[in-house]
Amino acid sequence: MDKINNQQNSFLPEGSSRVLGKEAQRINILVGYAVSQAVKSTLGPKGMDKMLVSEMGDIIITNDGATILQEMNIEHPAGKMIVEIAKTQDKEVGDGTTTSVVIAGELLKKASELFDQDIHATTIINGYKMAASKSIQALYDIAEDVKMDDVKTLEKIASVSMGSKTIGSGDTKDFLAKLVVSAVTQVAEKNGSKTVIDKDYIKMEKKEGSDVDQTSVISGVLVDKEIVHAGMPKKTENARIALVDAAFEIEKTETEAKININTPEQMTAFLEQEEKMLKDMVEKIVKVKANVVFCQKGIDDVAQHYMAKHGIMACRRVKKSDMEKLAKATGAKIVTTLEDLTDSDLGHAGLVDERKVAGEQMTFVEKCKNPKAVTLLIRGSTNHVVDETERAIVDAIGAVTSAIQEGKLVYGGGSIEMELAGRIRKYAVEVGGREQLAIQAFADALEIIPRTLTESAGMDSIDSLVELRSKHEKKDGIYYGVDIYNNKISDMKSKGVVEPLKIKKQAIQSASEVSEMILRIDDIIASRAKAPSMPPGGMGGEMD
Repeated sequence: MDKINNQQNSFLPEGSSRVLGKEAQRINILVGYAVSQAVKSTLGPKGMDKMLVSEMGDIIITNDGATILQEMNIEHPAGKMIVEIAKTQDKEVGDGTTTSVVIAGELLKKASELFDQDIHATTIINGYKMAASKSIQALYDIAEDVKMDDVKTLEKIASVSMGSKTIGSGDTKDFLAKLVVSAVTQVAEKNGSKTVIDKDYIKMEKKEGSDVDQTSVISGVLVDKEIVHAGMPKKTENARIALVDAAFEIEKTETEAKININTPEQMTAFLEQEEKMLKDMVEKIVKVKANVVFCQKGIDDVAQHYMAKHGIMACRRVKKSDMEKLAKATGAKIVTTLEDLTDSDLGHAGLVDERKVAGEQMTFVEKCKNPKAVTLLIRGSTNHVVDETERAIVDAIGAVTSAIQEGKLVYGGGSIEMELAGRIRKYAVEVGGREQLAIQAFADALEIIPRTLTESAGMDSIDSLVELRSKHEKKDGIYYGVDIYNNKISDMKSKGVVEPLKIKKQAIQSASEVSEMILRIDDIIASRAKAPSMPPGGMGGEMD
């Protein structure tokens, strides 16, 4: 037998390793489950935090699933696949990363138990596929509608999304939820019957110092640049804004050019000509009556002087992304040559103001009429608090965006998972055959969410699950879940614990797909790089 195994590996380079069959499946399942266990304790409002220390000694304290997995630097291929679903969840919906990873880990654990009963991997995969499809169908049956003008419900969704983050009291979360909903609804645009929300147009600017409660939403853009000249006004009301992607400088030609100046008069004429060209540039701004200029490139000292004389505010070297946001917020067009600048290219804002925030001068462009780009200025007492507040806000923005775009919501606290588990068990009986064992395993795996919530709250998980199952057996028990704050089983609808359907749908789909992919692997071949070949004559060639 060893001879056959050696022959099987003979085509691989020296130092390569190969794991076959059930052994490969077991290793992958163990790694996938271990990764999910690493983030499991962070689930829910009473979840614990993780402290991550990088090689450079940088510290991150968080309970955001995607952040933890990215910072953990996992090397095993199966572990990397689990990290990928957290990344996808974070990118697609912004929230529910821990949920997707925990469900995936539990699906793998249940598959391992089915392997022990000699159920083939293909049967398990088929069962999981059927169960996932049934779950999505059931989600839409249970879901309720939500619209963009239902601000109260959207604020609850944002608040629940931030529930697991350690960013102060419930009042702080409710306050931040209002800001998030305000920001998302401002950048939302109607495209026929669909609502399009580009999250990139919600700019986040972080500054430590002050309290989280000082976080604010600016109906416009906060530019991290100061006014270029001391003589310029620091505040302009009813601003007419020009966005210029051209330098207010004399371009030096790239071709080799020689200027011969032989007399002082020629020197004076040369400098006067340069000055006149810069003055003409500024005159083009004055001509269209712009009183604020944001320039993506440089502004010469002479040009600054003339702008200041005309009472024009200016910022230079503004980032391209900020220029695009300014265009969205103020309605201005970015011009690449000053020759093309017309009155219709200008944008408008109620106020442009330079203020000092946390010791840095910044320019606020606010009070825009109908801004399609807004800024959240995030404050917090320390760097760690600011970072965690940003992660909470990113999750909340994802949740609110998902709710508006899908237009559907479900109830949280583990109630939706319990309801789906009950429905899938009934479906398993209808299917019959060996697949029903995999479908039942899928139902059991979904129950890991309410189970984990009860564990993190210090409740008895077995008693709680039994009570939940009996509640969900009854017709009016569909919304019963774990009330973490009061350590009991309650109706989540009456508690207002709402979550977007899209988050649950994406979590179940991702978890199911990654577990199916891992279970399909029965051979792990790890190649090693060849050692560099020796030069002729050994290390140093011929010796004398």
